[in-house]
Amino acid sequence: MGSYSGELTGAVGLVSNTGGLRGKDQVEGAVDGYEKYHSLHGGDVAARKASYADMVNRYYDLATSFYEYGWGESFHFAHRVRNETLRDSIRRHEHFLALKLGLKPGDKVLDVGCGIGGPLREIAIFSGASITGLNNNAYQITRGEALNHYFGLDKTCNFLKADFMKIPQPDNTYDAVYEIEATCHAPEPVNCYRELLRVLKPGGCFAGYEWCMTASFDADNAEHRRIKSEIEIGNGLPDLQTVAQCRRALVEAGFEVLDAADLTLTAEVPWWQPLGPALWELRTPQDFARHWMGRFLTRNAVKLLEKVRIAPGGSVRVQEFLEKGADGLLEGGRKELFTPMYFFVARKPLQSKLR
Repeated sequence: MGSYSGELTGAVGLVSNTGGLRGKDQVEGAVDGYEKYHSLHGGDVAARKASYADMVNRYYDLATSFYEYGWGESFHFAHRVRNETLRDSIRRHEHFLALKLGLKPGDKVLDVGCGIGGPLREIAIFSGASITGLNNNAYQITRGEALNHYFGLDKTCNFLKADFMKIPQPDNTYDAVYEIEATCHAPEPVNCYRELLRVLKPGGCFAGYEWCMTASFDADNAEHRRIKSEIEIGNGLPDLQTVAQCRRALVEAGFEVLDAADLTLTAEVPWWQPLGPALWELRTPQDFARHWMGRFLTRNAVKLLEKVRIAPGGSVRVQEFLEKGADGLLEGGRKELFTPMYFFVARKPLQSKLR
């Protein structure tokens, strides 16, 4: 989803990578465009939604290297049990989705908003399905293609560069569709879900982990609105929906909802723990990077690297909005106002009428 604010690790390699791949002027331009977009927050919502595709592209141009250094290939949170590593929980989270969809060898599957393809590869290996990753960001697709080749999956898995609001595929193309923290970027959830319904075969299922505000969120509460805004700004999101709105949007789009639940409610380890680990929970370099001490060191390292012109201009601002998003997620999680894993399975009716 996606897409989420996260660990600011590997500062030297990260900023060198960012600058080398896109160049100083490109990074600065992306930062300026991203900040211009979010200057509309609290103002013209329609204007924000109209320019969402450009904003999401700019966001992932800026944030992908941060994510990959901090989280590996899968950019998402996960349902986690006691004494389970974060990486193991992420893999189990992806396997759970594949099992719920009943994926099997030969199935033609669409991964919506696939990032660099971490879940795509894990699910393809686990299930034997052939998976197409849908992504509108050229940089992420380039990374994903290289990784598919490295793991020997480039014959059965591929990428499609396109906007998930307008997918260049015929009706009834895929046996199954899934998204992991990705369609929260959609400017209009109902229209996004309708487009996924269109490309899904009748009787096929769409499953996802959606980012949502919980039932505890009060739109009239100024503090709640601030937290929601911080999550949106720090994660390149147009306008988060609530869990109730998400379910209604699926039904309005034409799906039959078979299963829906906030999986954070049954996790033994809080989903937000990776963003704010306690001192005694620091077991790996990535754990340290999430701790306030690690964030402090990374923040100052990026400032130094930008000052001596090793890092491209704008690197500090990228880190600042990622940290702001991480803080919003952490506060939203602790106050139970936000969930990154509202899980659902929805079926396209056999006699579906595309609307």
